[in-house]
Amino acid sequence: MSTLHVKQRQEDLYRETAATFHASLERLARAYEADPETRRDLLQEIHLALWRSFANFDERCSLRTWIYRVAHNAAASHVSRQRKNPLSPLVSLEEVEAAPDPNHSHAAAEKQQALDRLFHLIRQLKPLDRQIIVSYLEDLDASTIAEITALSPANVATKIHLAILWTAIWLWIMLRKSKRKAIALQREIDELAALRNSRGAGPLL
Repeated sequence: MSTLHVKQRQEDLYRETAATFHASLERLARAYEADPETRRDLLQEIHLALWRSFANFDERCSLRTWIYRVAHNAAASHVSRQRKNPLSPLVSLEEVEAAPDPNHSHAAAEKQQALDRLFHLIRQLKPLDRQIIVSYLEDLDASTIAEITALSPANVATKIHLAILWTAIWLWIMLRKSKRKAIALQREIDELAALRNSRGAGPLL
């Protein structure tokens, strides 16, 4: 393949990505960075990483999987560079606590409060767990998330089911007006809680 052809394909893939995944990439950046100005910088980093990556895209996975893998890797690298408070360590899904959001505003609209709360909780997570939850919220299935993260589908499913963020995820789904998925998710939570109780485990939430 000629250099000119590679460059043209790289540009075409990037334009397609920017047009199709712009909103998803903005949400991803918000899940990794709270500060608006720094978030804009992160979004630019993600776009640059994607543009560069398309020179090596070999179609061994879907374009969607490639995009999320590259975007999450760029965001995780950003988190590693930008950590300012070593006294506030990142946690795993199994360790996360629903601590009050210090930036919570009682004057904010109910919907914005719920979204802010969700992203605040997500930003407490370690990059890999953050990647799993953000991918799930973008409606990716366990197999696709496994491709992106290099984990097994079973491991991905377990992490999702163990997430103490279920309540925030449920709110997100309701805000997106997907009632059927919210009901299905609530059923999964109830079944998992019943299973854990039968084994003498503690509460899920």
